[in-house]
Amino acid sequence: MTAVAQSPGATASQQLEGNAIGLPEVLFQSITHMAPAVATALSIGAATGFAGRLTPLAVLLAMVACLFTAYSIGQLAKHLPSAGGMYTYVTRGLGPFVGWLMAWAFTLAEPLVAPILLAAFGFFGATFLQTYLHIGEGFTYLWVVLAILCGVLLWWLISSGIGISTRTGVILGAIEIGIFVFISALLIFKAGSRNTLDVFIPGDEGAGPAFQGMIFCLLAFIGFEAAAPLGEETREPRRTIPRAVIWSTIAVGAFYVFNYYAATVYFGPDKMGDFLTFNNSDPWGGMATEVLGTLGGILVVFAIINSSFANANSGATAATRSIFSMGRGGLLPRWFATLRPVERTPINAIHFQAIVAIVVAVVGGLVLVDDPYPGSGPINIYVFIGTMLGLLFASMYIAVNLAVIGFYLRERRDEFNVIKHLVVPILGVIAMIPALLSVIGGLTIPILNVKLAPFSGALSLIAPIAIVWMLIGVVVYFVLRSRNPQALDTLGQIYGGEAAPPA
Repeated sequence: MTAVAQSPGATASQQLEGNAIGLPEVLFQSITHMAPAVATALSIGAATGFAGRLTPLAVLLAMVACLFTAYSIGQLAKHLPSAGGMYTYVTRGLGPFVGWLMAWAFTLAEPLVAPILLAAFGFFGATFLQTYLHIGEGFTYLWVVLAILCGVLLWWLISSGIGISTRTGVILGAIEIGIFVFISALLIFKAGSRNTLDVFIPGDEGAGPAFQGMIFCLLAFIGFEAAAPLGEETREPRRTIPRAVIWSTIAVGAFYVFNYYAATVYFGPDKMGDFLTFNNSDPWGGMATEVLGTLGGILVVFAIINSSFANANSGATAATRSIFSMGRGGLLPRWFATLRPVERTPINAIHFQAIVAIVVAVVGGLVLVDDPYPGSGPINIYVFIGTMLGLLFASMYIAVNLAVIGFYLRERRDEFNVIKHLVVPILGVIAMIPALLSVIGGLTIPILNVKLAPFSGALSLIAPIAIVWMLIGVVVYFVLRSRNPQALDTLGQIYGGEAAPPA
């Protein structure tokens, strides 16, 4: 079936632009949402202190773990292509109440992706201008100016149509990946006889360090599901969305493995425990400068800046489509369901996302200027919100895996396959538990017996904030239930895909 899945309850004026994009655009929507360059430099860098020489193995394990969830999303997307994304899946698999909680969690999580990338853009952009071009030296708030400019550019881009915004993602994603692959290839070449597959093979220390590092590597994959909300605007969504989710996970996973194999053999497997603090906590810039001179450092910083904007673009695109769906379905004010007539973009959702992104990035960076790292406001807001996103997305991935089991048992019993629809989802749930516990902090991961240090300062507020948000969501659910029960009872139908089964 090649027709675009549209919401049965929506009028023509409430429909997104159908058949606007294909596999390349959707694929890079997920790829850029993972921010490959930023994740390589920051997220996975944190894993090196735990995994050491086994960091490449830790990344490989994280990729396999995420593939379970990616496969589960693919199994649901082929029947439920919708701008509602993951909460459509959970509604149909686990019921309206759990589906609403998924929608509520996503409503907090996805709009917060763009702000942290605006902050990262501001920080690395200021570094680039001040260090390499000697522009704005001594101006402490240059990052604020750049974050705002990035936000305004993002505002314009996602307002201009799904085609131009996703094709921009293809170009930006190709640039950042190309730069890091080039640098990594040079590192492997320079390593010469030090190249070895031992970095994938546990030694006397066992596999424990790799599993500990895997916890942090999992966070680098958040975003592989970002193709799902584009179902209504995609050609052949039942085929395209599952492919994009799975292929993006494999492609970016291979990219991460290649990069950290190169870094490990070049830097020295036995020294990887000190990798993150090398070159004033800019190890990739330091290594690139060693093998390519000043140009190498410039390329790395440019790739990270590029990655920040590309990730902000894909995150905002996914967020606005989901907010639009909730407004169209009556679960948020219908103001959010307004579409721009020509471009068919959810313009009010875009306005909301752009303003939230700029305000949160700037205000958050100024408030958290010394927590947890002194004088590093934009990085601190990145760490704070990034950790919260890890908690929320790990929970949502667990729900999606469980939804596969429920959906195929309840609605697609004739297609039910023990491996595809039971074993793989269960493995997906198990794989996400370490990531869930790691971002809560202060707990011990069972079986692995990994003790996690408790958070302090602002980071200690993350779990309470998430809990309070979800409790508010429970209250809102029952308020909506009393005022508009039809919207909740037909949540899966409102958000597209196949019609909901009869009661």
